[in-house]
Amino acid sequence: MLLALLRFPFPASMAARAITRASLLSLSTPSSTIVFSPSTLFSTPKPNIFASSSSSFLGNKFHSLFGDGYVRVLGPIVGGRGGAGSVWAARRDYRKLRRRALAKSKEKELQLNVTICLEEELPDDPEILSIAELLRLNVPMAIKLAFDGFKDSTYKTRDTSLTDIGGFESIELSVLLCNDEFIRKLNKEWRDEDHATDVLSMSQHVPELDLPVLMMGDIVISVETAARQAEERGHTLLDEIRILLVHGLLHLLGFDHEISEEAETEMEKAEEQLLKILGWKGKGLIQSAYDADTAENYPTENPDGRKKVGSLRFYKPKFSYIFCDMDGTLLNSRSKISLSNAKAIKEAVSRGVKVVIATGKARPGAINILKTVDLAGKDGIISVNSPGVFLQGLLVYGRQGQEIFRSNLDPSVSREACLFSLEHKVPLVAFAQDRCLTLFGDPLVDSLHAVYQEPKAEVMPSVDHLLAAAEIQKIIFLDTAERVATTLRPHWSEATENRANVVQAVPDMLEIVPLGTSKGNGVKLLLDHLGATAKEIMAIGDGENDVEMLELASLGIALSNGSEKSKGVANVIGPSNDEDGVADAIYRYAF
Repeated sequence: MLLALLRFPFPASMAARAITRASLLSLSTPSSTIVFSPSTLFSTPKPNIFASSSSSFLGNKFHSLFGDGYVRVLGPIVGGRGGAGSVWAARRDYRKLRRRALAKSKEKELQLNVTICLEEELPDDPEILSIAELLRLNVPMAIKLAFDGFKDSTYKTRDTSLTDIGGFESIELSVLLCNDEFIRKLNKEWRDEDHATDVLSMSQHVPELDLPVLMMGDIVISVETAARQAEERGHTLLDEIRILLVHGLLHLLGFDHEISEEAETEMEKAEEQLLKILGWKGKGLIQSAYDADTAENYPTENPDGRKKVGSLRFYKPKFSYIFCDMDGTLLNSRSKISLSNAKAIKEAVSRGVKVVIATGKARPGAINILKTVDLAGKDGIISVNSPGVFLQGLLVYGRQGQEIFRSNLDPSVSREACLFSLEHKVPLVAFAQDRCLTLFGDPLVDSLHAVYQEPKAEVMPSVDHLLAAAEIQKIIFLDTAERVATTLRPHWSEATENRANVVQAVPDMLEIVPLGTSKGNGVKLLLDHLGATAKEIMAIGDGENDVEMLELASLGIALSNGSEKSKGVANVIGPSNDEDGVADAIYRYAF
């Protein structure tokens, strides 16, 4: 079995997040070795693919395990500028670095050790795994053909210290596939540039050291950036990664397009030549950069740091569950779900995150709204067979949509509320599981159905008829925001003391719910039912009825349009519900 440690030159400051032992991915192809002389290649299918994990970097040495598991500690980093330890970045942000020269010349067979690695934060995406499989064969062949092609070349600007490789017993190279976040950290640490590039080349060749091993170095490729470029340039992700591989390999072989215009022209020609010999599609990276015109016309990342639409496939979820409120959160001020929010939810679900609705709405109302953006039903996030928290946590449904909790309002409180409604002509709606009941018709009552998609309210002929119709979980008074704040809330806070709670999800509605219940309690009950913990969830809300849920979650996000109470307990305050706050939270924090 071939085991490996990545040999990237991480500084001591990154000790807690550097690369440590790679764990072997389950692949059907056995490991083998590629052996070649400067003129002949003898091949048996070879290198393994590894998934690396973030851990400590020990001192300033490159650690690698090759062959049958023995440890080989390679030479120390010689600075980070020029010679050994040099770093090249692809695209417009190239680093001008000088190479060194000379190695022994001796004709003999060489063993080529190539390690293909997947950074731990990359998910097990089938396309990425397939590409990594292909690279097992592509990379050794590219190295072989590059050495053969450039052995007697007349490139004036190329550093020729790696032309004569006959004095080495073996050659070592690693290729790491990662996401933008990982390569961004490398750029920041090694190039003092806080942004992602598509490829980095890290030379570890030290000509002055008389070693039997040629340590070519490491090539780091961001598959996230590669995927964007592939789409923009009209070819496949595999094509783009191969192009980046060629560019990175040429840097390790002594090409540096930044030292002069002639050097750039020669490296561009070398890219074209090697791609043609290999039979790989696409133009070289330098030519592609020309075609892209300017950096301003070639955006690579959002300036605010949030992950891009469509990029979540390159990140593992940080949370197993996202609990999301609806009114004032997922829904905008017109009680609609934006296409951006819907797309972000669908993409999160496609990456394995379970999105659970936690709302003050009745379940039928939530289903009706989510149907409009294809998020309800068997393949959506809500249905009569899915988990969810409704009516402020008074009704909780678990696996297969089974009811696991119900809390009913004190009948005496319900009666007093109904009598108050009739006496003061304040519209009231009583929620009884999937039904809405009221005592008289009113435009505000009708708006609950027309605007908020709640079940159409049934008008009961009397208080007794309403109370006898069904068990009531909560009652809502509807009025102007001013009257709710100045009249209704003070009155019912005092009248229901020690018998019920008074909460608000929106300014023009006052809700009376059973004592001691909350949306947060409902979420906790559901988590216990599902065998999950609060550490596994991210919660998004806006109202004071979301406070307990935001406090419970590992990461609580309140939208900027929310109440001061919700923003006061949240870990993060995001954009408003009219600015696609839910989508922003998912792209920025969920992965």
